[in-house]
Amino acid sequence: MNTFTSSGAPATGWLKIAAFAAIYIIWGSTYLAIAFAIETLPPFLMAGLRFLLAGALLFTWARLRGEKAPSVLHWRNTAVIGGLLLLLGNGAVVWAEQRVASGVAALLVTTEPLWVVVLQWLGRSKQAPSSGVLLGLVLGAVGMMVLVSPWELEGGVDVMASTAVFLSAGAWAWGSLFSSRASLPASPVLTTGMQMLCGGGMLLLAGTIAGEWQTAQWAEVSQLSWLALGYLVVFGSLIAFSAYSWLTRVAPPAQVSTYAYVNPVIAVFLGWAIAQEVVTGQTIIATVLLVAAVVLITLKSKH
Repeated sequence: MNTFTSSGAPATGWLKIAAFAAIYIIWGSTYLAIAFAIETLPPFLMAGLRFLLAGALLFTWARLRGEKAPSVLHWRNTAVIGGLLLLLGNGAVVWAEQRVASGVAALLVTTEPLWVVVLQWLGRSKQAPSSGVLLGLVLGAVGMMVLVSPWELEGGVDVMASTAVFLSAGAWAWGSLFSSRASLPASPVLTTGMQMLCGGGMLLLAGTIAGEWQTAQWAEVSQLSWLALGYLVVFGSLIAFSAYSWLTRVAPPAQVSTYAYVNPVIAVFLGWAIAQEVVTGQTIIATVLLVAAVVLITLKSKH
């Protein structure tokens, strides 16, 4: 099934439904897959390999199908997007999951729609939020504080890791907004492949600087970690990220960010059901507040 076309034709309803389903459900499961992958794989090298493999496949496929070679401007813009979404956005999450539960990381990423509103407010468009959106921002801020405050979390909370994930959501929002107006190749497949190649290369560089090649115990990497990496490449990157990249070009940013409704719920449930992660009353309250904030912001935002 060819979900993406190079002609830029208007998306049909079922294509949008399929793309939203991919980013809703698959991305919700990737937080647990990341946790399994970095049990025995170094975080930045794992993420870099994930995106380089997926990016090489997408880029090669697009070029073999006759897509025009990208310009220098296209490479510059996709490098910016790859740096924001993958190096800063995904890279911070992967690093933080060494210190926080996958469900907690997913809940912190939920703040991405809040960042979209703030960045649009402070950016060129100067889109002042409505009273409903402001209420959503307040709810989101309260939900985040409830989540990271050490009321019930055993052993406290890692503030540095939580802050890194919160800031990564801002980088992801910034990259998404930039991609919606940047000059990019006509083919979403080629564009996504380029973003992954650039972001994956940056992540490998980050892993190299961090000394992960020297500290990695490749002979001791578990089968579960390799399987998790494979899942992230095929489902998390080739399918879900491609769907997301395409949606940022055909749907309003606030609408695209609605994946934050479902992702944290799925992530928390899978972390509890499969990885025995603790779900406290604090986590549930934070989940309700954050999801309510995202829903309110999306419904009250100007599209």
